[in-house]
Amino acid sequence: MQENQSDFKPYIADESNVPELTWFPVLIGALLGVIFGASSIYLVLKVGLTVSASIPVAVLSITLFRAISQITGIRKTTILENNIVQTTGSAGESLAFGVGLIMPALLLLGFDIDVVRVMTISIFGGLLGILLMIPLRQAFIVKQHGKLTFPEGRACAEVLLAGEKGGATASMVFAGFGLGFLYQFAMQALKFWREEASMPLFSTVAGKTVGLKGALLSIEVAPSLLGVGYIIGPKIASIMVAGGVLAYLVIAPMIVTFGEGLTTMVEPGTKLIRDMSPSELRSSYILYIGAGAVAAGGILSMIKAMPVILGAVLTSFRDLVSSRSGQGARKLRTDTDLPIPLVLTASLVLVAALMAVPQLGLGFGFTGLVAAIMIVVFGFLFVTVASRLTGEIGSSSNPISGMTVATLLLTCLILLALDGFGWLSINKEIKLTALTIAGVVCIASSNGGSTAQALKTGHLIGATPRSQQIAILIGALTSALVVGLVLLALNEANTTYSKNAVKPYQDIKLDVTGLPKDNVHSGNYSNDKNQYYVLNLGRAETDKPVPPGRYLLDEQGTPVYLVDPAINGSLKQDDEGRDVSKSKFDAPKTVLMQLIIDGILDRRLPWGLVLIGVVIAVTLELSGVASLPFAVGVYLPLSASTPIFVGGIIRWLVDSYHRVPKDKEDDSSPAVLLSSGYIAGGAIAAVLISFLNFRKEWLEALDLSAWLGWEQQGKLLAEQGVVYRSFLYSNGPALFAFGALAVVLLVVGLLRKKSAIE
Repeated sequence: MQENQSDFKPYIADESNVPELTWFPVLIGALLGVIFGASSIYLVLKVGLTVSASIPVAVLSITLFRAISQITGIRKTTILENNIVQTTGSAGESLAFGVGLIMPALLLLGFDIDVVRVMTISIFGGLLGILLMIPLRQAFIVKQHGKLTFPEGRACAEVLLAGEKGGATASMVFAGFGLGFLYQFAMQALKFWREEASMPLFSTVAGKTVGLKGALLSIEVAPSLLGVGYIIGPKIASIMVAGGVLAYLVIAPMIVTFGEGLTTMVEPGTKLIRDMSPSELRSSYILYIGAGAVAAGGILSMIKAMPVILGAVLTSFRDLVSSRSGQGARKLRTDTDLPIPLVLTASLVLVAALMAVPQLGLGFGFTGLVAAIMIVVFGFLFVTVASRLTGEIGSSSNPISGMTVATLLLTCLILLALDGFGWLSINKEIKLTALTIAGVVCIASSNGGSTAQALKTGHLIGATPRSQQIAILIGALTSALVVGLVLLALNEANTTYSKNAVKPYQDIKLDVTGLPKDNVHSGNYSNDKNQYYVLNLGRAETDKPVPPGRYLLDEQGTPVYLVDPAINGSLKQDDEGRDVSKSKFDAPKTVLMQLIIDGILDRRLPWGLVLIGVVIAVTLELSGVASLPFAVGVYLPLSASTPIFVGGIIRWLVDSYHRVPKDKEDDSSPAVLLSSGYIAGGAIAAVLISFLNFRKEWLEALDLSAWLGWEQQGKLLAEQGVVYRSFLYSNGPALFAFGALAVVLLVVGLLRKKSAIE
């Protein structure tokens, strides 16, 4: 492929009449987008990361259509149709990142993540990002050909070209999907082994604690996290786990060591430090340190990229003007976009529709008008930045979370300034407005970058831009519908209703005037069909007689249930003593959004802990280490970073064995495709099992651990003081199963050197 645009000739010539935008490829692309979107939303909620789905979708498309052609005898699918599949399917992963990053913050601010809020922001944000990128195609894809590399887009084009010439196989993706699905089902549903292996790094000898007090070494034995680690590589995986080591093997033991003798509580903790478990230390102190580090890391990544960003904006507008003014009379097929008047009109209609939805906190008044202007300005700015950076450093390194932080900071500061002038009043609804603006811009930026990557693939192989733009709009719409529903269902199915948690507040009578009503939807009390008043208190609402959270109140205003959500929930056990911690999602970057909104608009924040995180991020940047992945590692439980680190180490072993240069990593190698299968299979199984929480009796029937007596035997050994045997018995099967999965990945990487596209 030539690097000069003047000499460039696509694989399919402009004058060729090749089938492209046909209904079956669009349907298959939409289905694959839904699958990878659902798995991506699970990953975002779990560890705050996603991985590109374009190459796995392209490989699956080639193999599926080849098999269909051989079985049915119908014509072979064209390269342009396969490109339509990957274009349609690529929307799911990018949209899931934005939805998973922003929407759960509603819970922390004291709102419900109801279907209207999730659907409108995800659908309109996704479509807006694609539309805003379309006018930039000439500037970035065509005029900057050879200058902007678009690494994932070029790799995807190579996969499609290899498939056209007879290469490419999806056997590794299918194998990884099957292994990941069966493994997750055996672990999470059948309970053949624990979901987490852990060991405290301290013990009590003769009444004295020996070792690292409060430190817990743990690993979540999940196939999806192993796959993520292999794909992101050893460098990022190592930086992430280093953040976890600092937080849980350094900071947590220091807190216990210096605080165990205190006789007063240290805010924001609600217990004496000596009485806190490692998880309580995390929720009381380390989360705020991690959130400060993530915020600083996002801002610093933006500052480092600022010269590129400013250059991108200036160059984009210059190229945009010149590309539009210099067009000839004849319109080439490979240079045909959706009409710009249609794009602009549709964009304005989407913004107006956002203002018309009352659940989003905008409206058509002064506040809504200001919000609409910010959505348009920030949206176009950051879609431009995301598209440009995607061309320079790729989708995986694109600092979307940093752009979202910047949007939220600017939005909150503007709203605070307007409050200072007396033009609006800061209240709970204004917080919803700020989150809506950030959510739309975040999703639009994420989808804008993915659209640019897909259009580059099409440019290289000779696709019709208009056909791709229609396809990715369809993919964004279908993926948004399903991703939003998956988010809602995951949260509802794993929500814990607790009566025990509200026992201390039985003498309290709260005002129920104007509160909506709801009933219990899942869990142990799902048979309770009574209607209760719903009280939502955000984390900043600490002036109430009950702690922040969601409560169901009776007619007198007395709390009957604490409704502990699956996303950023705090309960570790339900009222029957069963462990529910593994069904919770930490959503690592979500708390950051709540902290920024509450911290700026309420002027209240545990600044001491947050600033410690900020200093950690600054120290890392001064040391030449990327602070954002490290900060995510600080925020996440160590158990989530450890399997990612294992995957990264396997990638390092494989690349070292094959002597792969660091800048020549193959995104379509068999082991990468197997890892993609691990991610999709494990995540989809986890999502389906989560839905079974609506029917607890089904999950109990599948649980073989109680029937086999494994859990009881492990507890008995622990009670007898058989520490070594108890550790081996409880953690051994989990480590063995995870080790087997890791070995399969290592063997595939070592033995299958050739790329899947060769």
